[in-house]
Amino acid sequence: MEMRKKKLPIGIEDFEELRKEEFYYIDKTEFIAELLYNWGAVNLFTRPRRFGKSLNMSMLEHFFSVNGDKSIFNGLNIAKKTTLCEEYMGKYPVISVSLKGIDAKSYEMAYQMAVQIMTEIAAKYYFLADSEKLNENDKSKYRKLLDDSMKESLFGNSLKLLSGMLEKHYGAKVVLLIDEYDVPLAKAFANGYYEQMVFLIRSLLGQALKTNSSLKFAVLTGCLRISKESIFTGLNNLKVLTLADERFDECFGFTDQEVKELLEYYDVTDHYETVKKWYDGYQFGNAEVYCPWDVLNHCDRIRNEPYVWPENYWINTSSNDAVKRFIQESANAAVKREIERLVAGEAIVKEIRQELTYPEIYQTIDNIWSLLFTTGYLTKRGKAEGRQMKLAIPNLAVRDVFVTQIMEFFQENVREDGNTLNGFCQALQDGNAEDVEKIFTGYLKKTISIRDTAVRTDMKENFYHGVLLGILGVKSQWGISSNQEMGEGYADILVEPDTGDIGIIIEVKYAHNGDLEAAGREALKQIAYTRYEEDLVDDGIENILKYGIACYKKRCRVMMERK
Repeated sequence: MEMRKKKLPIGIEDFEELRKEEFYYIDKTEFIAELLYNWGAVNLFTRPRRFGKSLNMSMLEHFFSVNGDKSIFNGLNIAKKTTLCEEYMGKYPVISVSLKGIDAKSYEMAYQMAVQIMTEIAAKYYFLADSEKLNENDKSKYRKLLDDSMKESLFGNSLKLLSGMLEKHYGAKVVLLIDEYDVPLAKAFANGYYEQMVFLIRSLLGQALKTNSSLKFAVLTGCLRISKESIFTGLNNLKVLTLADERFDECFGFTDQEVKELLEYYDVTDHYETVKKWYDGYQFGNAEVYCPWDVLNHCDRIRNEPYVWPENYWINTSSNDAVKRFIQESANAAVKREIERLVAGEAIVKEIRQELTYPEIYQTIDNIWSLLFTTGYLTKRGKAEGRQMKLAIPNLAVRDVFVTQIMEFFQENVREDGNTLNGFCQALQDGNAEDVEKIFTGYLKKTISIRDTAVRTDMKENFYHGVLLGILGVKSQWGISSNQEMGEGYADILVEPDTGDIGIIIEVKYAHNGDLEAAGREALKQIAYTRYEEDLVDDGIENILKYGIACYKKRCRVMMERK
């Protein structure tokens, strides 16, 4: 009988559920030991989204918590460290807070959400209401923490109060875990109540982390390292562990070895090269890591559909604002060239500021570089020299985001350029190859070109194909089909203007050696050879224009034949 494989833990953020319900687990318990060896009173880990931050926080909670089920750690790396487990495992009350859910259009709504999170956390410790270790004053304060109309002053003090009560009840200091601390700030900035939210989070964290004598230690996670002045004012015991840090560099994300073992377990090792090209390439500290969310989702799909094309799973879970804003800066010629170099797989040296506040993020192009780095759209290559870092696009999945955004940006810009567009379409219809060539070349010079150094020649044609379709898309009344099956092969683009008596067939060729003449002739030959025009003739269209368009970098040559 075949062994049933474990389930893939897609979107599972509760460590206990993952261990008890037969999910595949890549052992990251070394994180616990590293945290205790590299002791810090307050530890902030910044990593991009979907790199396992919440699962790691859940693991910490179950390890330290006095009432956790310790059997879920059996057989994992941490269990081998017996002295450490005896000293720390199950020894502390743990308060675990996730701020991920605070997302609202107004501050009032956001505050209500924050209060709800807090009352739910307080309610977990219902035994405090009858605890013999607490006096009446404590108990009345505890009851106030259950009241969903609590004032901001009490909210700011809530984690500190709760810590004090738990320490009294258990006779042990508290471990405090705060996941996604920067989400409410991001949402507040997007919706125009940033200052109020900064104030709220600062008072909550300030009291919980700075003047809290009941704290054993705290761990926070987020995407961005928000500058100390704005949130962690006066917090001297803060240890920030960013993407660039060598400590903890393998605790978030999957290593190459871990991915190999995963693919082997599910019998899909033949997909290793694809998975590596698409989802590897992030450099945290000295470790090269894969994005776990992408790897798990893709592995899940290829088990059932082995021939499926890799997708951007990570990207679909977020808005790609940072990339959008970056590409909008490409009106600046220098930025445009840098985007082209990144997309072609090169690295670029930039100065990175890891500490930013949300209002600063989009103020300068330099800050956008820093944002792209901290959110995982760019990664470092090699060693950083001071603040100077070599940045590159990590892998094909992220490159795909850049390409999609570049094409969208081009299409938005094209729409605004009515006169030139109509000129292009008119020339195309009139069989005026010279003007078609002139206008198309103009567009190629303006747009950010996507140079595919690594891909096959036929893939290189896709970019030019996309630009052409973007331009033709302006004629909503025209019939435009792309790669439609006709005759004996695939026509690149078939255009049927609304006059009804003309058919236009366009074949795009990439001149990989720069010989535009030869590539243009080749394109025309292909149209003749594949008999694309038969279908048009069958539809009674007599007037057929055949265009061969050869492209190389930002140059093109247009040739035309009439039937």
